[in-house]
Amino acid sequence: MKCAWIKYLPALLGFILFVGCKNGTTTVASNDPIFSSDARLKNVTDQINKSPKDAALYFERGSMLRKLRIDTLALKDFKMAATLDANQAQYYSAVGDLLFENKDITGSIDWIKKAITKNPEDPKAHLKISKLFLCLKDYPHSFSEINIALRHNPHNAEGYFLKGMVYKDMKDTAQALSSFETARQEDPDYRDAIIQIGLIYSAKNNPLALKYFDDAFNKDSADVMPLYAKGEYYQKNKEDAKAKEEYKKCIVRNNRYVDAYFNMGYILMQEDSVEKSFRQYDIVTKISPLNAPAYYNRGLCNELLNKPKDAIADYHQARGLDTGYALPKEALRRLRVK
Repeated sequence: MKCAWIKYLPALLGFILFVGCKNGTTTVASNDPIFSSDARLKNVTDQINKSPKDAALYFERGSMLRKLRIDTLALKDFKMAATLDANQAQYYSAVGDLLFENKDITGSIDWIKKAITKNPEDPKAHLKISKLFLCLKDYPHSFSEINIALRHNPHNAEGYFLKGMVYKDMKDTAQALSSFETARQEDPDYRDAIIQIGLIYSAKNNPLALKYFDDAFNKDSADVMPLYAKGEYYQKNKEDAKAKEEYKKCIVRNNRYVDAYFNMGYILMQEDSVEKSFRQYDIVTKISPLNAPAYYNRGLCNELLNKPKDAIADYHQARGLDTGYALPKEALRRLRVK
């Protein structure tokens, strides 16, 4: 929707500090210890210290920081690059992309618009702003930006894919399918389009979905989402044994794929394998300790296993993590617990 301390600590730092960055100065302190945590970062920082007005160096370091998920410092570097060289559309676009990833849609639009003013013919910028309008459900403006990109290049597969996503959000399945198919015609390896076609067929209970999911997985076996989608298809069609096999494949390849554990747990519970179901939800609470539904479902297993104290503890935990979550509240009332 995805980089062991290098993977998690920078992400945490970026998340904690991000809000404070948006309204702050673009001045970048090159003595931050983060810049010494990686040899490549240190090298480019040394170059910045020697040439502090070289916009390209800030952009290069910002790109490195972004890959490390240190969003706060990456944003400052991108803004500094744009300040030092106001003619490079990619610098403005980079700021817009990062703001978008951190849910600042309005701020992102402003920066992408600036990128377009620097290069009005850049189809990538128009498609980026189309995505932003889609998030705002401003479909006319989203289509308008897509059409600008397609006029520039009528064979732009991403443009047709985004049209499909707009139609999908509008619940126009027929037009969405047509657009995704056009994207695939323009680029037979367009994996996201293949997945979307599979999802549409799956929603129609059409077994053609399986072919598309297999195709998508074969193009990138590192992403197990198509395996999970196959499992959902089988589960929806009451082929639970096949569904479990797909979920197992997901977990073997990615043991942090929470949705696969959830669906496996549900099937096992329906099969009266409550202890096995419990283990699935228990794993999720360890992978994702703030996941309220995981505690609720583990509590339900405990209740079925005649372990009321454990069940109550899980329901309390679920309610505490999500005060608007109705199911644990109902469960506590059922057990006559406040």
